[in-house]
Amino acid sequence: ATPIRASVAIVPPSPRRAAVRAAVAVPAGALAILALLALAAPALAPYDPARQFDLVTMANQGPSAEHPLGTDPFARDLLSRTVYAARVSLQVGLLAALVAVTLGAAWGAVAGAAGRRLDAFMMRLVDVGLGVPRVLLLLVVVALWGSLPPSVLAVVVGALSWLGTSRLVRERVRAAHARDFALAATALGASPLRVLARHVAPHALGTLAVSGSLIFGEVIAIEAGLSFMGLGVRPPTASWGSMIMDGQPVLLVAPWTAGVAIACVGVTVLAASTLGDALRDRFDPRDGAPR
Repeated sequence: ATPIRASVAIVPPSPRRAAVRAAVAVPAGALAILALLALAAPALAPYDPARQFDLVTMANQGPSAEHPLGTDPFARDLLSRTVYAARVSLQVGLLAALVAVTLGAAWGAVAGAAGRRLDAFMMRLVDVGLGVPRVLLLLVVVALWGSLPPSVLAVVVGALSWLGTSRLVRERVRAAHARDFALAATALGASPLRVLARHVAPHALGTLAVSGSLIFGEVIAIEAGLSFMGLGVRPPTASWGSMIMDGQPVLLVAPWTAGVAIACVGVTVLAASTLGDALRDRFDPRDGAPR
C-alpha cells in the first residue's frame, strides 16, 4: 500500500504582524542595551563617578583616550558618570512604573468589577486626581519633604502616575466581564473574585504593558527635570538630570558636558514611548486577540 503523506502548509507571517514585531524589538533592544550598560557600570566606568581631577587643567576637557566622553565643569569623567547615572535614572523609572501599574491595575480592576455606584464613585475620584497637575503635586511634595532618596522619589512619582492606567484597566475589565467566557463562568457558580482573577484579569495584561512602557518614559523625563532643577537626585549621586544641570552653564563652549546626558534621556524616552505605541498596536482590541 502506498503511504499517505500529509502536507502542512506553512503560512508566512503577515506584513503587518512582522512590522509590529520589528517595532517592538527595536525599542526593546535599545532599552535592554541601556539596562546592560547600567548593570555593568562598575566594569565599564574607568574612574569613580565622584572623583575630581585637577579643576584648573581638566575641567570641560573634550573626549580623549583617558576620558572617552570628556570631563564636566567639575573635572569629573563623563563616561563614569553617565553609566552610573543610568543606574539611578533607570531604577527610578522602573520602580515608579511598577508602582503606578500596580496601583492602577488594582483600582481599575475593582472599579470594573464593582457595581454601578461604587464604579461611578471610584471613577469620579480618578477624574478629580487627573484634574490636578502631576508636576505641581510633585513640586509640593519635594518642597515639603526636602531631599528625597532615589527610591523614595520613584515611589512618590509612581503613586502620582497611576490614574490613567486605572481608567484603561477598568474599561478592559468591564469589556471582558461582558464576554461569553466570563458569563459562562459566573453561570457555573464561580465567585466574582475567581472570575476576575482567572478569566478577566489576563485580558488587561496587554493594557498594563502599554501603560507601563509609557509611564517609564514619562518618569525618566520627570526625574531628569526635577534633578535639573535641583529637586530630584542630589549631588554627589549622578543622574542624567543632574549632569545636564552641571553642564548647562558651559553648554555652548563645551556641549559634551550636557550633551551626553541629553542624548541618553532622549534615547530612553523615545525608546519607551515607541515601545508603548508598538505594544498598543500588538494588543489592539480592534484586531481581536493579541498577536
